[in-house]
Amino acid sequence: MLIDMENPRFSIIVPLYNKAPYVHKALDSIISQTYQDWECIVINDGSSDNSLEVVKNFVDEFKIYDLRFKIVDQSNAGVAAARNNGVIASHGEYLCFLDADDWWEPTFLEEMEKLIVEYPNAGIYATNYIYYKPGKTHVALKLQRGYMNYPEAYLQSTAMPVWTGATCMPRKVFDEIGGFPVDIKLGEDFLLWAKTALHYPVAFSEKPLAYYNNEVPASLRATRNLHAPEHHLLFHLEPLEEEIQQTSNIKHQTSVWKLLLDKLRISGLMDYWLSDEYHDVAVAELAKVDWSKQPKSAKAQYEKPIWFLKAKRRFMQIGSYCKQKLIKFKGNW
Repeated sequence: MLIDMENPRFSIIVPLYNKAPYVHKALDSIISQTYQDWECIVINDGSSDNSLEVVKNFVDEFKIYDLRFKIVDQSNAGVAAARNNGVIASHGEYLCFLDADDWWEPTFLEEMEKLIVEYPNAGIYATNYIYYKPGKTHVALKLQRGYMNYPEAYLQSTAMPVWTGATCMPRKVFDEIGGFPVDIKLGEDFLLWAKTALHYPVAFSEKPLAYYNNEVPASLRATRNLHAPEHHLLFHLEPLEEEIQQTSNIKHQTSVWKLLLDKLRISGLMDYWLSDEYHDVAVAELAKVDWSKQPKSAKAQYEKPIWFLKAKRRFMQIGSYCKQKLIKFKGNW
């Protein structure tokens, strides 16, 4: 296939921050694609390990692809800024986002092309994906192919129905929505997908063609610590709620979005509720929940004594740690 590098079909954006042990596998899954009309922009977001060297060595190793890769080196600015800068440096009509510790099946881009042809008016194209973790690897979603009702799918699933590593969107839609919000350090992707789903259909393929790698050490994950409220999705839902009210002219859909946002608050604010530093802001955010539409068990968990909840959380963390150690021990035996 003759590739026009000034106008590739897909631009693949890979934000890179201290993922030296993983990035080779991510890049290898890109060059292994059956659909070859792509470019790859790697944004090194101020890595302090040898991640950048690994990428450069990879490109040198596979010289046939060197014109497809562009490496951008920047000071650490966070994953949202890295992805946005990757888009600015790219040329493709459609944008895909693959984190440096995740990877794709060889037919991922081929399936995206099929979705685009089948559903040309969509603002998001997404495939099913595999949640990868020793002892817990499984297909994330049980959804059928076709247009997805985003908030309903999210409410009915225990996993994100649109996950960044299994997603593609038209450049014109990305620019219209405004890209990833750079001030948000956790949940920036949800805000982009939710805002897009308010204005455009979401097309979904049931094929699990991407791997969400949850084996990465906790020290390298964005979720390892509590983010200050100004940088966390859950404390920035009100503007989205206002946009939902202005955009949706169907009362049922507005109610479904409200249920989803309240579910996210309830499920995500417990750590803040238990925190001495952020307890009060969590109380204020939980006050926005319409508890009458939630199961009694949802509210009951926040009515238990804090000392009890802290002890339970600690016990579960120790249990999870021991289980993972046991799995690794058996694997090495």
